[in-house]
Amino acid sequence: MIARLWCGRAADAAKADAYVRHFTGTVTAELKGLSGHRGAWLLCREIDGRTEFIALTLWETRQSIEAFTGPDISKSVVEPEARAVLAEFDDFANHYDVAFAS
Repeated sequence: MIARLWCGRAADAAKADAYVRHFTGTVTAELKGLSGHRGAWLLCREIDGRTEFIALTLWETRQSIEAFTGPDISKSVVEPEARAVLAEFDDFANHYDVAFAS
């Protein structure tokens, strides 16, 4: 299994709430329809007056990630709705082999 991690930041609480709604309503619905997708978490914390998000998604294979990202899995996928509410975001995602899960 492969874990994909991506980070974005919202400037205020209202925009952070909007991003959570986008992730839980739109992104997860799209991911559920993809073969090989095995779950998603949205982590958040307050830091320097902003809300930082880490989106963690789990995938069976690199090919299943490509169904979401296209051939370059290192590029982030940030839809216009997310771009509208995030002050900044990474243009890349990191991938890790899952060594252990409980």
